[in-house]
Amino acid sequence: MNKLRAWYGGLQEREQRVVAVGGITVAVLVLVLGILLPLHSAVSGAARRNDAKREDLKWMELNAPEVRSAGAQMYADTGEAPVVLVDRVGREAGLAAALRGTQPNGTGVRVQLEGAAFDTVVTWLATLDERYGLAVESITVDRTAQPGLVNASITFTQPRR
Repeated sequence: MNKLRAWYGGLQEREQRVVAVGGITVAVLVLVLGILLPLHSAVSGAARRNDAKREDLKWMELNAPEVRSAGAQMYADTGEAPVVLVDRVGREAGLAAALRGTQPNGTGVRVQLEGAAFDTVVTWLATLDERYGLAVESITVDRTAQPGLVNASITFTQPRR
């Protein structure tokens, strides 16, 4: 710091004014461009996101009764028997080679899988529940010697309407 003061003191008065004005200009630019503008941008972005969320909340509050009343009607009605539906959706999901049996079981459907990819089974179960209203009543899953493959016995309940 002493070297800087000595250098500044060695300048002519006119040069000292130019250095002082330049230093102040750089400090103001750093303050404005480096701190205030990014801060303003972040605050205005947060305000926009907050406004959008408020609008979304208003829309949800206005449409909540309609969404709730339609919730029970959202399952796809294919007109198929549950046993046929489970078999068809299983084959579409890529479980055709693993399906060992699909049979009616009282008020539901029982399915046997051998050597099925676990991820595919989970996706298949979610599809049957979310799209068609078939929920798992009971499930037994056993791993196989090959990683990622499972044997499963699954019982589904009747579709919810």
